[in-house]
Amino acid sequence: MVREWNGKRYQVDVTDTGYVLNGEAYKSLSAIALHITGTNWSGPRFFGLTKVAGSAA
Repeated sequence: MVREWNGKRYQVDVTDTGYVLNGEAYKSLSAIALHITGTNWSGPRFFGLTKVAGSAA
């Protein structure tokens, strides 16, 4: 997965045991979103994997 945040591009690889960002393993997308933003986010929502209520899909 790729996400751009504040002008920087982040690539996350999915593994059998979790996720990898810059060679560091994480157990959840939410942990990666926290690492990137410094605030609590829903990881799937941060990476655009969930629908937002009221949006057309």
